[in-house]
Amino acid sequence: MTSTSSTQGLRSWLLSEEPSSRRQARFASWYKGWLTFRSNTLAMFGLAVLAFLILAAIFAPLLASHDPFAQDLGQRLLAPGDNGHLLGTDSLGRDIYSRLLYGARISIYIVLLVVMVAPLVGLIVGTVSGYAGGWIDVLLMRVTDIFLAFPRLILALAFVAALGAGIENAVLAISLTAWPPYARIARAETLTIRNSDYIHAIRLQGAGPLRIVTRHIWPLCISSLVIRVTLDMAGIILTAAGLGFLGLGAQPPSPEWGAMISEGRKYILDYWWVATIPGIAIFAISLAFNLLGDGLRDVLDPKEGDA
Repeated sequence: MTSTSSTQGLRSWLLSEEPSSRRQARFASWYKGWLTFRSNTLAMFGLAVLAFLILAAIFAPLLASHDPFAQDLGQRLLAPGDNGHLLGTDSLGRDIYSRLLYGARISIYIVLLVVMVAPLVGLIVGTVSGYAGGWIDVLLMRVTDIFLAFPRLILALAFVAALGAGIENAVLAISLTAWPPYARIARAETLTIRNSDYIHAIRLQGAGPLRIVTRHIWPLCISSLVIRVTLDMAGIILTAAGLGFLGLGAQPPSPEWGAMISEGRKYILDYWWVATIPGIAIFAISLAFNLLGDGLRDVLDPKEGDA
């Protein structure tokens, strides 16, 4: 009874229309956002799929039934369920289920690294361009337009060809091709904010451009960038898988999903599971990120969600 009453008291405190402190207002905003997100069934489904994949990647050594790198030509191209191989084996007799688990680590690793680099670069370029204006704005936006003019995968292929194959170079190439949309979004937000009254008030108080941009403009750009990042993660995974498929991403014997599809494409008619199962994994994680992004858009940008 006491637990129920305390829970109701906390809920009433979070949903209060007249918060008594800034801390209460912040927690109330987060809680209302969570309620909005939780009401979106598809977004919750996407979150559940992502949580499942992340946990599977973290506990891959415990969940894997075989060594993902161990080859056994006597067990090659076994169908799902044969000889204790849950999802079958590939052309070298390696367990596909175990390789799928370890491959999730590579995909999440690539996404995290790209997300740490590309949005930050785009935020800096976009806010500097929007706040400075003039020839700086023209120069930075023309550079952005050049990057946007090329298809992402083609541009990533060019960078990887110049840098060399490998997962680190693939991450760098994807980051170099992913930042322009973030720069555009940050610039648009900055152009809207820079002439507002409170920015003029801050400037009159003696704040310099660096303080205005980092302390007052960046925080207002974050919500738009978070939405874009979440929706962009599916594209990042597909680009990484495309590089892996072409042999320019993670190198053998790494169990990268795109490379697994590439290895299995020659057996697609007779041994469909070798290429199809990694493809289903890529589809699942891409769909989950898109559903999560739609849910976050409804929470962080209600006007966009209503539209």
